[in-house]
Amino acid sequence: SIKKALYFKAIMRIRAIKWEETLPIRHKVLWPNKPESFCRVDGDELANHYGVYIEEKLVSVASIYIEDKVARLRKFATLIEFQNAGLGTKLITHIINALKSAGIEYFWCDARTTAVGFYQKFNMVQQGGEFTKSGVLYIKMKVKLL
Repeated sequence: SIKKALYFKAIMRIRAIKWEETLPIRHKVLWPNKPESFCRVDGDELANHYGVYIEEKLVSVASIYIEDKVARLRKFATLIEFQNAGLGTKLITHIINALKSAGIEYFWCDARTTAVGFYQKFNMVQQGGEFTKSGVLYIKMKVKLL
C-alpha cells in the first residue's frame, strides 16, 4: 500500500555492510532453489556492499564491483514483503550518487529481463540482446555517470 511504502521510506536507513551479510537475502530472493554458496560472487571480499534497514531488519542488499572507472551492480535483492515500496529505488539512487562522488564514469549490470523497466528509471539503456544465466533471461544495462 502507499501508506506502507511511505512508512518504510520514512524509517529506512542505508549503510555499508559486510559481504557475508548479503548472502541470506541474495539466496532467499534470487536463487532460493540453489545452495546459499551459489549466491557468493568472486570478488565479494573486495566489493562495496550496501544494505537497507527497516528498524533493525536488513531488507535489501546490493553489491558494487569497481574496476578502474567502471562500477558493476550484482546481486541486488529486496525481500519480497518489502518490494514495490520504493526501497530499491532509494538504494540504487544512493549508490549512483556515491559512485558519481567517487569519479566513476559508468555503471552497469546484467538485469533480469523482468527488471528492465526498473533500471530504465535510472537512464540505463540496453546493451546487446538477451542472454541466459542459470536458466534466467538477462539483458546488459548501462549508464554513463560522468
